[in-house]
Amino acid sequence: MVSKHLKPLYQLVVNNFLIVVVAPVTALVVLRKAAQLGPDELLSRLHGLRQVHVFLAVFLPIAIATLYFMRRPRSVYLVDYACCRPKSNCRVSIGSFIESARLSPYIDDGTFHFMSRMLQRSGLGDQTYLHPSLHHIPPHCCLSESRDEAEQIIFATIDDLLAKTGISPDAIDILVTNCSGFTPTPTFTEIMVNKYKLRGDIRNVNMSGMGCSAGVISLDVARSLLQAAPRGAHALVVSMEITSFIYYTGPDRTMLLPGALFRMGAAAVLLSTSRAKSRLRLTHIVRTLTAAKDRAYLCASLKEDEHGETGIYLSKDLVPVAGETLKANIAALGSVVLPPSEKLLFALSFIARKALGRRIKLYVPDFRMAFEHFCVHSGGRAVIDAVQTSLCLSDENVEPSRMTLHRFGNTSSSSLWYELAYIEAKGRMRKGDRVWMVGFGSGFKCNSAVWECIRSPSDVTTLGAPWADSIHQYPVKI
Repeated sequence: MVSKHLKPLYQLVVNNFLIVVVAPVTALVVLRKAAQLGPDELLSRLHGLRQVHVFLAVFLPIAIATLYFMRRPRSVYLVDYACCRPKSNCRVSIGSFIESARLSPYIDDGTFHFMSRMLQRSGLGDQTYLHPSLHHIPPHCCLSESRDEAEQIIFATIDDLLAKTGISPDAIDILVTNCSGFTPTPTFTEIMVNKYKLRGDIRNVNMSGMGCSAGVISLDVARSLLQAAPRGAHALVVSMEITSFIYYTGPDRTMLLPGALFRMGAAAVLLSTSRAKSRLRLTHIVRTLTAAKDRAYLCASLKEDEHGETGIYLSKDLVPVAGETLKANIAALGSVVLPPSEKLLFALSFIARKALGRRIKLYVPDFRMAFEHFCVHSGGRAVIDAVQTSLCLSDENVEPSRMTLHRFGNTSSSSLWYELAYIEAKGRMRKGDRVWMVGFGSGFKCNSAVWECIRSPSDVTTLGAPWADSIHQYPVKI
């Protein structure tokens, strides 16, 4: 109890060390020296200063500050975003999914019971979405169906974003897209350029095969391109998941989990280097890749089973590897976002552990001191549980992730935006709040993006809001 009462005082002193300690001590020293010298001596010394000294004392700080602001990379802002809410005929309940699995010719009784238990513990609800081609028994997976799914979610999402922002397609200078597995030819960027008649000189990048953390990578790519473009340029980032392409129709249990968790979804994000009309400021992006380690490299991959059926293979090392990669990512992120009080406690515990051995528990920094909101990739209950335990987060902190998993399933790289939409639909976002987005992906990767709210959302029920018809039902007990 004592530590709980003393910790706020400790944080106040350490986090405001310059104001609470340094400034008063410096003022006392200066006043004491002035009192010793007396007013006549002080005036005499001031008159004795040369003009060049006065000039340098004023000019140098101004010149250094000007040079710093000129060389600093331009800030990137979020103008707005939109998340896809597929058509009602795409909805699939847990019961209907299990019944489809029972009637599938490639699933025996043992595998069926395995899938039933897996789905009942998955954390998904009865209103997630799969493309109609997957409602057939057996599923009808082909290139034309995957393209149809892609066009459905992409066009609906971008239409919503353009309606919300009022921006003309001609004003988009940069286009970045990402999808886990499906890469048509022409690519997604050309599909969008053709549909919306975007400019011929638009700078476009299409990424695939980078897993569920590709959304943050797309933000990083768009940020770099924006900082090199003329001031006020706009970048459109589109993240999506095409379920009909990666759906597995074989009996291998290690490859059935993605089909049970992944659902169709997409998010479109409009970025700019202009602060006007923007809502969030992108402050940090930290990327961690552990592909040099075979254990991490092989824990999630697209492969064929012994019957030649293609699917996503997940090894038993997935959750431990995700935890190790998360630790590496937050070690880099913590150094730039955590307040001095948390850094000092971690440093002291680290020194004590080195000096006294493993009996001393390493202090886990409280990331709630750095962020008001957390968007943890809703890759599954096990992933959310692991992150919550590792970071000592409360149930409310991971509520957006659990509810997104329940309502929309794992929509891959777009899930982080459904979670942000949940926070805003609940009316929890305030000016000055900080948001941490963290996503995981094959390779293995863990990527983080940090945002600062500079303008609270004025209307949480705007066109295309994915939670508009269900936010009143949440949170639900899972």
